[in-house]
Amino acid sequence: MADNLPAPPHAEAVRHAEPQPGPRYAWSVPGFVVERPGMGSVEAWCYTDEWSFDPGDTVEVRAHTTADSYSLRLVRDGIRPEEVWSARDLPGRAHPTPEDAYAVGCGWPVAVTFEVGADWPSGLYLLIIEVDDGGRRHEREHFIVVRGQRRTPHALILTTSTMTSYNDWGGANAYRGLGDDPYADVPSPRLSVRRPIARGMLRKPPHAPRSSNPHTPALGELPRHPAYEWAHTHGYSRHHADAFWATYERPFAHWAEGEGITLDYLTQHDLHRDPHALDGYANAIIVGHDEYWTAAMRDTVDAFVEQGGHISRFAGNFLWQVRLEDEESVQVCYKLPELDPLFATDPVHVTTAWEWPPIGRPGSQTMGLNGMAGVYNRYGSAAPRSSGGFTVQRPGHWAFEDTDLHHGDVFGGAPICVAAFELDGCDYTVRRGLPFPTGSDGAPDNLEIIAMCPAVGGESDRWQGQVPLGAPMVEVEQIIEVLFDPVPDRFTGEFYGSGMVASFTKGEGSVFCAGSTEWVNGLRLHDPFTEQITRNVLRRFSARGNLVVPQ
Repeated sequence: MADNLPAPPHAEAVRHAEPQPGPRYAWSVPGFVVERPGMGSVEAWCYTDEWSFDPGDTVEVRAHTTADSYSLRLVRDGIRPEEVWSARDLPGRAHPTPEDAYAVGCGWPVAVTFEVGADWPSGLYLLIIEVDDGGRRHEREHFIVVRGQRRTPHALILTTSTMTSYNDWGGANAYRGLGDDPYADVPSPRLSVRRPIARGMLRKPPHAPRSSNPHTPALGELPRHPAYEWAHTHGYSRHHADAFWATYERPFAHWAEGEGITLDYLTQHDLHRDPHALDGYANAIIVGHDEYWTAAMRDTVDAFVEQGGHISRFAGNFLWQVRLEDEESVQVCYKLPELDPLFATDPVHVTTAWEWPPIGRPGSQTMGLNGMAGVYNRYGSAAPRSSGGFTVQRPGHWAFEDTDLHHGDVFGGAPICVAAFELDGCDYTVRRGLPFPTGSDGAPDNLEIIAMCPAVGGESDRWQGQVPLGAPMVEVEQIIEVLFDPVPDRFTGEFYGSGMVASFTKGEGSVFCAGSTEWVNGLRLHDPFTEQITRNVLRRFSARGNLVVPQ
């Protein structure tokens, strides 16, 4: 895939450049599209104040366009997309938009309303705004979720909190966008949910590269980030492959539909607002990239498992605590504890890594694994020539039934890459050739580690800052030094770790965690081992409490 992509921006200049003072790693190079009003001759965007609705609810759509007229249509995004509502020839209006709309919201007036149909099945629905651009069709999209009515054991939790953090519509996100230097990554700690979604997070061509790199570099080859190169060339958000539907949940949902598995849909924000959002389900499914959670979201999940529910987590990078403020319209994450206004008064709710000691709630307590145990694989210069798959450790585990996998076998390796981009693991030791959790990072004693892959804390820089890196190790080291005093042994030395597949029981329920953002690669590319493991998990977790497999 990578061989057919254009070279990275300024590649030749990078190869021959003289060293500059200090590293300038940034993949925020000029040329990436960051959408906001005033950027082009024809503009069209829309959004809704809420993301999820029940049948019978009224949806208020806020729209902005420079065209004289526009159309809206609502399409359930299944294997066979179905249009359920539309409005044509609406009068176009352009509206003033705050310069910091990324933080405070757009504030556009309501343009049109519609009611969620009683017969609309649960799912993600694309809300598409369309205008004429000199004879060419110009489209952008938003979304709504129709919540499930508990007619299936399985609830798919959409990662709306992580999407909010990566959404750079309006100029900034939780990683970059502030300040005048395009090479300096200055994030916004406050991000509004009341704005459009960056291009590529909801829709993009099926061939669009992912953050996991299936290409194995040759000797001396510079690291590549195909997803960023593609975004730079084709006018998509630099973060199109980092989060949400088009990259992660959509391929899973379509695979499940093809398997005849019915899913109800919820969002992370539903879990925040309603501690009973998972009542009546046997299994809560999380797919892809679920890096950001509020304490209330975790509370809902923890109570669900304690009371007999199960978590099927095919996702990676469980890492940051966030807060919702301003009537839940703004998501807050300062990351560096001392910057948070609550640092001195309420450290338990400071928005930083869950592993920060004053919070006292390691991510492993909820998911078994966490996002600070290695993190990267097959990403730029981070383990670029690894297998890209998981190596089986305990082939007798129930998840491997009917897979014919043996100890030491690798499944989902390159070019499929189910173990890539960002991964979760735990601190572990080896006894008689098998991995066991040490518990030093909060991992439960009964955690069974059934498969592993290499992972590293960040990308090593062998080019003195002259080659763009997505996650330079020096940045990770700086965060760790801020979070811990003293720094735990597990973060010292080379900071090599491991991505893992693991399971454990808690209370009356259980958790299966395939700790990789890219697990869905094995489903969309039909790796038989990944598919069968996923079937085994969903089948076993289709009943609450006891773990008897339904016949």
